[in-house]
Amino acid sequence: MKPDMVRAVARRLVQVAIQFLVTFLPLLVLSGQFGWVWAWVYFGLYVAIVTVNMFVLPVELIAERGRARENVKNWDKTITTISIVLTLGLFVVAGLDQRLGWSPELPLWLHLMGLAVMSMGQGLFSWAMASNKFFSTRVRIQIDRGHIVATGGPYRYVRHPGYVGYIATTLAIPLLLGSLWGLIPAAVTACLFVVRTALEDRTLQEELDGYKDYAQHVPYRLLPRVW
Repeated sequence: MKPDMVRAVARRLVQVAIQFLVTFLPLLVLSGQFGWVWAWVYFGLYVAIVTVNMFVLPVELIAERGRARENVKNWDKTITTISIVLTLGLFVVAGLDQRLGWSPELPLWLHLMGLAVMSMGQGLFSWAMASNKFFSTRVRIQIDRGHIVATGGPYRYVRHPGYVGYIATTLAIPLLLGSLWGLIPAAVTACLFVVRTALEDRTLQEELDGYKDYAQHVPYRLLPRVW
């Protein structure tokens, strides 16, 4: 492996660790309950997902997701920044909710439904990454990597399966944690990613060779027969 790729992979691993800490720690600190079962369930699922991804994702994709990137769309920088704030807000709200009891106690089946949907959402997200070696964290045409259209795996059914998985995961986390108030930042984040999907799809149709033909064969962006 080339030294620059090693550095990029290492950088991505650090990024993932930081992302986890800034979401998991608020749950424990703000709730004041280090024995909060559902927070630790979230922790275990997150670690399991990251571990699996380390073994199934192409090294070049991990490196791409860890590199400083050029020609990123300005609108995507704005959306990414807002989504980071909203995601952090989700965990802050959930932690405070657990401490202050804003939400009623949810039945076990709702917690388990959140766990199931998050697992499936992350599974779809990982499947999309494994099927598309150009699955970057930012919207850009990767001319430096010979960017081509991904058509295999879940891309046979919708054009942006990774976003489907991400949105499902985001909406499932508050249920897993038992925070109805957490659904507010989660829902806003989901809407933001629908906007991002539309803007990214337009960018790909205008700038990526072969994408218009692909869009004719796979007509739906997120949900078959819906949009």
